[in-house]
Amino acid sequence: MTLHTLAIIAVASCPLLATPHASPQDPVAAQATPPSSLVPAARTDAWAIDREAELIRRARESKPCDVLFVGDSITQAWEGPGAATWKKHIAPLGALNLGNSGDRTENVLWRLQEAPLDRLEAKHVVLLIGTNNLGHGTSDAAETLAGVTKVSEVLATQCPDATIHILEIFPRGERINPMRGDICQINQALRSFVATRNATATRNGGAPRYTIDALGDRFVGPDGSIPKELMPDFLHLTPTGYEMWAEAIVPALK
Repeated sequence: MTLHTLAIIAVASCPLLATPHASPQDPVAAQATPPSSLVPAARTDAWAIDREAELIRRARESKPCDVLFVGDSITQAWEGPGAATWKKHIAPLGALNLGNSGDRTENVLWRLQEAPLDRLEAKHVVLLIGTNNLGHGTSDAAETLAGVTKVSEVLATQCPDATIHILEIFPRGERINPMRGDICQINQALRSFVATRNATATRNGGAPRYTIDALGDRFVGPDGSIPKELMPDFLHLTPTGYEMWAEAIVPALK
């Protein structure tokens, strides 16, 4: 048997090696899949579905209101540990709570898709979202940042006369930990996002289109720890924490 014949047999017996992988020709197949933080998704947790439906009802049926709070459990808990502070300081401003425990950026995007907020004619929107993207492990820091900025942009589109008050993601964990590093990087980028957007966009009357508030810094002690008096589980706020939030945000809303 000749060398030429052996070569033909070898190639015929290894078709996968003989045919190199080509680049995808289908542009759809070649397109990168967007991160989950940007893909609107309804809640599937049984305990959160009813609340999600209630928030959609509020967005569709409530009378126009000046102030909207959008977020996750920390926002929802204005109706729990923060209830007294809400009644005293926030409710008189004409505010509506649109927070759902466990929400990630993709869940807020889904709600905004199902029940746009334009009919509410808000003048201020307070946004706190993103900690569950990191805490549930569904998104890394860059993906979480992309989700937060996307939610901010959708809110600005749906509420054209409103200032979007972005709260930096609150620190979490009793002491300094790797997730706090991710949160700090996201918050740094959010400051840059706000500065860039405000350079080209303002709301009616010339007010900034976006603001950024590092409220979470006030919850951290000099040694980097978070006291239980402010966050008993080192994530959610006590009534004292909600008093601090109100002190920080109410002047801006007025």
